[in-house]
Amino acid sequence: MGVVYPNSQSVKLGVVLRQSPGVTAWAKWVWTATSVLPGAPQASWKLLRQDGDVSEYHASTVDLTLYVSDTEAYVHELQSQQPSIYVVMRDAEDADDDAPLDILKVTASPYEAQDYCDSGEETVERVSMPTSVLEWVAAFVAEHHVEEEFVKRRRDKLRIDRKDNGVGDARISQASDVYRAPTTMTREGAE
Repeated sequence: MGVVYPNSQSVKLGVVLRQSPGVTAWAKWVWTATSVLPGAPQASWKLLRQDGDVSEYHASTVDLTLYVSDTEAYVHELQSQQPSIYVVMRDAEDADDDAPLDILKVTASPYEAQDYCDSGEETVERVSMPTSVLEWVAAFVAEHHVEEEFVKRRRDKLRIDRKDNGVGDARISQASDVYRAPTTMTREGAE
């Protein structure tokens, strides 16, 4: 069991993966996450249905944990056109194992899913969020989310409208400004 954070909440989700024949010579099988099963019991690659070469498995049951610190991400996901759960998986470490993929986690945070996509080591699949999970996430957000007001950064008080007659970098002694064009210096000197 992992670390339990204050005000975090978890629910068990079964992950359903579909195995279908690959369309290229380099991939014998294609694996896609098709759905999640709220409150599912533990399972390890239990065959749910088979139709010709296409099979669906209850691959694993993992915890979906919501954290108070991530409520902004959950709000973003709830406001999307189709709220989703993200399944993070990776090729199995043990080639002798019957499981071709390891289910690492499920998350409701699109930001966390993006972080896993950036690594390139994991595959992240987006599946539709079941109604019961949607209601649970919405209730969690309603209870814990605090909207932060946008604060625009103010400009420095430095006056940039004044003419600078300085001599370049103060650490280097020079008779004239090294950044000023020679024509500018002659015009100013003539005035």
